[in-house]
Amino acid sequence: MVVGDVTTAVDVLVLGAGPSGYVAAIRAAQLGKHVTLVEPGPVGGTCLNRGCIPLKALVSATERYQQTGQEELAAMGILTAEVSFDWPKMQAWKQSVVDRLADGVRRLVSGNRIDLVKGTAWFLSAEEVRVEGEYGSLRYKFEHCIVATGARPRPLPDSGGAQFLSPEQALQLSELPEQLSIFGDDYIALEMATLFARLGVKVTLAAPGEQLLPGVDPIALRLVQAGLRKIGVQVRTKAAISGLTEHPLVASYGVLPNTSGLHLDACGVRVNDEGGIMVDTMMRTSVPNIYAVGDCCSASSGRALASVAIKQGKIAAEVLSGQRVQFAPLVIPQVVHTTPELASVGYSASEASQAGYSVKTGRFPWAANGRALTLGTDSGVALLVANADDDTVLGATLVGPRAGDLIAQVTLAIEMGATLTDLAEILYAHPGLSETIQESADSALQKAIHLLAKPG
Repeated sequence: MVVGDVTTAVDVLVLGAGPSGYVAAIRAAQLGKHVTLVEPGPVGGTCLNRGCIPLKALVSATERYQQTGQEELAAMGILTAEVSFDWPKMQAWKQSVVDRLADGVRRLVSGNRIDLVKGTAWFLSAEEVRVEGEYGSLRYKFEHCIVATGARPRPLPDSGGAQFLSPEQALQLSELPEQLSIFGDDYIALEMATLFARLGVKVTLAAPGEQLLPGVDPIALRLVQAGLRKIGVQVRTKAAISGLTEHPLVASYGVLPNTSGLHLDACGVRVNDEGGIMVDTMMRTSVPNIYAVGDCCSASSGRALASVAIKQGKIAAEVLSGQRVQFAPLVIPQVVHTTPELASVGYSASEASQAGYSVKTGRFPWAANGRALTLGTDSGVALLVANADDDTVLGATLVGPRAGDLIAQVTLAIEMGATLTDLAEILYAHPGLSETIQESADSALQKAIHLLAKPG
């Protein structure tokens, strides 16, 4: 029902309050714009409320639980009585983390004087949007609009009628099942398998392709697969979802842009074949005053990464405010919170070769790192890839504790055009996990100290 049909004028209208949307709204407000933020659900979007934050919270909790029962603790002289877990209480703790972060986002939105409107929006033209929500039907006339509506799970092909849960639904299970099948080969599938297997659930991880984590260095992948086997995960490759019999069944098959209900034809915004909004490096669409950021736009290329969405949100707000910036990262780091943890950035050795580079590689096992051993682990490796012509760093894969934090160092090195010598010559804290990066650079330069040289 249309109530009064009064039109409200705003400088910037942001559709969606996920990581890209609320960041765009805050940055635009910081730059002096009058901003209205429209969101049908809770602020923070899928990532904060149903995706990466809840998943990482549960993964962290189960990691601590798993560690209490490990033989390594006994070897350190730490003897524990029988340890148990309370799944409902673990779920409640996870929700407390989500609630605290969501409250922080709401405070930031309010503190930046952004009008938050709860409702569903669609375009009437290239200058107007209608919002249907708690206050009826409203119209907004905007100078600039940023579309940040996110993505939805991709439908499964040839599921054979099988009923399955999304990862978000699996994280909300009130009771743990005795067994669980997970269909997928991406980081979400592996983290879900890790989470439930640590709690004693019999997990089958079924990959549709020939391997898990396509494109990951095979040396690193072997360590991750060994870690999955150690906690009881059964891995199948070239699997069909219709052939899985263990229930419940969870499927992680990527995402599709959430744009079908926006009526983009009414404003002339172009989309690709999957519905992703076409944008340039400044996050501008085919309509000059409309921008798109995050998982709903073509720049995401099907990779639902909050880090990408956040950066794009900042860029859109700055561009519409007259700044000359663009989304053009050389590399995008990715992390998989398994046991051991895996992180990668840039090229693997095979990818660099396929791209036409003459490749030089360095490798250092974490079993030879003092800090790793003091943490009670020797399962890990640091792999560096460089251009053999000038030693410029092209990529890295790290496997081991806190790999996701350490990968930032190599990300910065690539963005700054650093060489193997740059990484090898700076001072690292000792003993420290970051020394594995230095040792890997030394290995590539054939001057490793803590590795025996191969016979010539």
